[in-house]
Amino acid sequence: MDYKEIVEKALEAREKAYCPYSNFKVGAAVLFEDGKIYTGCNIENASFGGTNCAERTAIFKGVYEGNREIKAIAVVGDTSTYTYPCGICRQVIAEFVVDTSIPVIIIKNANDYLVKTFDEILPGIFSKKDLNG
Repeated sequence: MDYKEIVEKALEAREKAYCPYSNFKVGAAVLFEDGKIYTGCNIENASFGGTNCAERTAIFKGVYEGNREIKAIAVVGDTSTYTYPCGICRQVIAEFVVDTSIPVIIIKNANDYLVKTFDEILPGIFSKKDLNG
């Protein structure tokens, strides 16, 4: 898989972040089964519980459009280090992952990123399979 497009879209999404409290911009891009890449940024709120992460913003957009299977996800935060999805986002990703070997691209910049599998960043996921037996 060529990661150039998904990396670029995550970097572009980062620039749309609304983060007046932390000043920590995050962007995400998610490839779904329909072949489209949905993007999102973090959106903060004075009531911190009302804040939404970039990954969840992108996932929710894709799900709203009828998708149910993530094929790849890319995330960028601080461009001087690698920013991984938080725990809540990892669990939301798990809800829409059929194949846990999907690529998770952790981006510093357009030329510097890591590619992990979802299994590597969240082994032993708790999913709807666990609830349905």
